[in-house]
Amino acid sequence: MFLTLLAVTLAISFVVSFLVALLFRKPIAQILAHTVAHESSKAWARFVVFTIFVAGASGGAEIYRLERYINPRHQDSEPIALNTDRWVFEVYQSMVGAVQSIVWILATFFIITLIANVLVRIFESRRHSTNPPEPES
Repeated sequence: MFLTLLAVTLAISFVVSFLVALLFRKPIAQILAHTVAHESSKAWARFVVFTIFVAGASGGAEIYRLERYINPRHQDSEPIALNTDRWVFEVYQSMVGAVQSIVWILATFFIITLIANVLVRIFESRRHSTNPPEPES
């Protein structure tokens, strides 16, 4: 029963990660194309999507949370039983955990790219102010 729960939580985590990656793939690619050189922006976009999958899987299928169904809390007690209520709770926790982990990754990504865009604009404006364009003849 535990292995089935582990497989189900992993599957749910990957489905949630896939949907989020599908939803944010285009905006991530556009932001990176604007911020990073075009040649490397595709590689960075793949890395961010990979990070979404890793964060979603690790946040949705938290092994230490599932471990209580194998090991008892105390030496004299039994492990927690996996009944229908526990299954519903674990499936819900898996979805929420995956989304929470992905939100942290995406928030960090968007904050860093926002700062990078601001820095790029500052350096571009300084470069244009120190090197005024030559007048046309």
